[in-house]
Amino acid sequence: MTLSFFDQFASPSLMGVPLFGLALLIPWLFIPAPSSHWLNGRLLSSQSWFVGQFTHQLLIPLSPRGQKWALLFATLMIFLILLNTLGLLPYTFTPTTQLSLTLGLAVPFWLATVIIGLRNQPTMALGHLLPEGTPAPLIPVLIIIETISLFIRPLALGVRLTANLTAGHLLIQLIATAAVVLTPLMPAVALLTVAILFLLTLLEVAVAMIQAYVFVLLLSLYLQENT
Repeated sequence: MTLSFFDQFASPSLMGVPLFGLALLIPWLFIPAPSSHWLNGRLLSSQSWFVGQFTHQLLIPLSPRGQKWALLFATLMIFLILLNTLGLLPYTFTPTTQLSLTLGLAVPFWLATVIIGLRNQPTMALGHLLPEGTPAPLIPVLIIIETISLFIRPLALGVRLTANLTAGHLLIQLIATAAVVLTPLMPAVALLTVAILFLLTLLEVAVAMIQAYVFVLLLSLYLQENT
């Protein structure tokens, strides 16, 4: 029986029990617990430096109200990076290849930024739907277009993360399959294919980290518009 390339994205189960929740809990095992010592270890110091740099680069342009989201965004960033990179290990499952998870993260965060904008500055939040100086005949059309673009934002967030990771996993599986098939036929070509596979794996590690950063970056931009 030949398996489909898309079988790797099916939610795993053990004796009928879905393991999706377990896959979401595993990244927390890799986050070091705070230490009571005066000096932190290398891992905890590296994590603190990374969170500090991330917060400085991403959240400094925000208003003081928006900077209250720093801890939440940093946690989401680390969580997505661990989910994406751990999914590249053999015999593992990547939860972020499921639209149910990515949209489940994107929609509440996006909706929270919209609600904050409508609560704190309703005039400015609604003003984004109509650019200043718009001719009167174009006002209804532009309002409809801007409203559609506003509601497409969470869909774009979730689909972007899922599509990039899914495409990378499929490429890795296709090239790995080609390397296995070519090994007894053309060993030299198979060796070149393995080298390409190694480079693609490094690229996918970078993509896994970049896509997590882009996800949080876009959320911060949405928050900046509404604070």
